[in-house]
Amino acid sequence: MFTSKAKKHICMIAYTDYLGDGRVRREAESIAATGKYDVRVIALKRGPRPDSYAVDNVTVMEMNQAKYSGSSRFKYLSSYFNFILLSFVACTKLFLDGKIDLVHVHNMPDLLIFAAIVPRLFGRKLVLDIHDTVPETYFSKFRTHPGMLFRILCLEELVCCSLAHKVIAVNHVQRDELVRRGIPAFKVFVSMNVPDDKRFHGDGSKPSNDESRNGFKLVYHGTVTKRLGIDLAIRALSKLVDQIADLEFHLWEKSGEYLGEVIQLGTALNVADRLRIIKGGVPYDELPKRLAGMDVGIVANRKDAATELMLPVKLMEYIAMDIPVVAPRLRGIQYYFSDDMVSFFEPENVESMANAILALYRNEKLRKVQAGKAKSFLEIYGWQKQKQDLIDFYDNLFNT
Repeated sequence: MFTSKAKKHICMIAYTDYLGDGRVRREAESIAATGKYDVRVIALKRGPRPDSYAVDNVTVMEMNQAKYSGSSRFKYLSSYFNFILLSFVACTKLFLDGKIDLVHVHNMPDLLIFAAIVPRLFGRKLVLDIHDTVPETYFSKFRTHPGMLFRILCLEELVCCSLAHKVIAVNHVQRDELVRRGIPAFKVFVSMNVPDDKRFHGDGSKPSNDESRNGFKLVYHGTVTKRLGIDLAIRALSKLVDQIADLEFHLWEKSGEYLGEVIQLGTALNVADRLRIIKGGVPYDELPKRLAGMDVGIVANRKDAATELMLPVKLMEYIAMDIPVVAPRLRGIQYYFSDDMVSFFEPENVESMANAILALYRNEKLRKVQAGKAKSFLEIYGWQKQKQDLIDFYDNLFNT
């Protein structure tokens, strides 16, 4: 049990837009809400200039670096290294000012942990929170074949994890893969990226707002990239328009330069009039209200080494909002969900995806039953449990 009355100083470092990152916000705000910890987050800038602000007892310090979401490897890596350097300076200054007792680094990249090397050398606690495994994600993003570079990235991962006192994995499948690669099992703690039940919760009925009055609405929100299969979803849409007269696909793009190609594909397949696109996505705090009017949530990930380890948070946000989900048969998803909880389709099979959507459209009872059974996942792994486990994790770190 944590017994010190003086607040401990926590510094989180994350290459992210803090206000739009549900996982980082949930963790930071939950730790700050205990009253035992003073939490600062070093993050990317949201506007043309970096800013500092406080939200829900968390102080956010933006660095002069914006997120890069393009396809250039050089720009992708240089944006990371620039942020690491800026974070190193900011983190070191906080340490010298006596404002760091523990640093919690959120990847990607793993190398961001070196921004906290000075506090680590002087005995401060260090946590590496692995949102996505770097080796798999790199090769998924750039569509290259694993080889020597993959092994080098695995070594980099091992080195970074060795610097940390503890490593956080986002699900049990990812944890097992990290352990298989040589990270000690006792060092890895699972804190799942599940939705905050204060924000995301449904009541089993659709509200009478503008987005629920007409049409059968599919929804996808988040990053728009080819590896996440948005083009496959558009192709499935084109197979359904003759069978579902009022079909709409709501696509709320958080980031990615792939949206232009998606729009072109929609035009080529004569379904552009069925797309409801919000460029830049929906603000995190507004997302539950916008989701409440949707009928089916879409997860369309292609199959590769990275997506096999994923448990997409959008899937769980749909479930929290009582929205039935169609999803590919991938290892990370099937670990937690059975066929009566999610409408599975074969990965990268457009016909299979379209059939799964059509089956839900034709059977309202199936939609309700599936959404209800999927909720059992949140009863076991929901945020209330994850939050308490995370708080206990922090408390134990300061007593070891």
